[in-house]
Amino acid sequence: MSAEIRYAILADIHGNLVAFETVLGDLERRGGVEEIWCLGDIVGYGPDPEPCIELLRQHPHLCVAGNHDWAAAGKIDISYFNPEAAAACSWTAEQLSPGARHYLESLPTIICRDDFTLVHGSPREPIWEYILSVATARANFACFESKFCLIGHSHVPLVFGYVEGGGNCLVDRLSVDSALQLRENRSIINPGGVGQPRDGDPRASYAIYDTEARAVYHYRIPYDIAATQRRMMELELPLSLAARLSYGL
Repeated sequence: MSAEIRYAILADIHGNLVAFETVLGDLERRGGVEEIWCLGDIVGYGPDPEPCIELLRQHPHLCVAGNHDWAAAGKIDISYFNPEAAAACSWTAEQLSPGARHYLESLPTIICRDDFTLVHGSPREPIWEYILSVATARANFACFESKFCLIGHSHVPLVFGYVEGGGNCLVDRLSVDSALQLRENRSIINPGGVGQPRDGDPRASYAIYDTEARAVYHYRIPYDIAATQRRMMELELPLSLAARLSYGL
């Protein structure tokens, strides 16, 4: 029997150090993991971009590039972002050390590990495309060869399943504190956002993949939202970005 190995699946930390530290603490309480698989957007929106990068790099990890990561590193024109996001991108870029900037600009867009493909947006368009509909998911199953694909970007915890032969694609929300069994059918899985959830639940969202159980477990963790909001206001980041954290939107 193969030994159990556990991996943390995190996405969209977005410079929210309080949320990130809370998730890492929860991981330790659950017995720790072998490695963190980060699905991009370590920075952007939040008040602590450099500390979030430093904290991630203290752990064994894989990480793909998100659109905010590349914007902060100067690889994406911020004119593609809405005004609040663009303002946060410009501010974030000014906070980064040369080493942190180099780390972000060096991130790959796709990583393949065993049965998994890791991307930020989608396998078809790793940096920008959102997968929120069955139609978009169905088209993306042709764009990766592994059995499973892990995505972020939308900040919404979802799973899309593809039934081979019939070509049917189904969508469901990831259930909290329960196991998503990885079976024969291919899946696209989004663990939700650590630092800026957008599904109406303000708690930090993440998942753990257990190789022995062959299952993904989804967790929601309360964190000190007010502490992050206070810091954002002290740094004069857009108020709308701070306010949305209270509502998970």
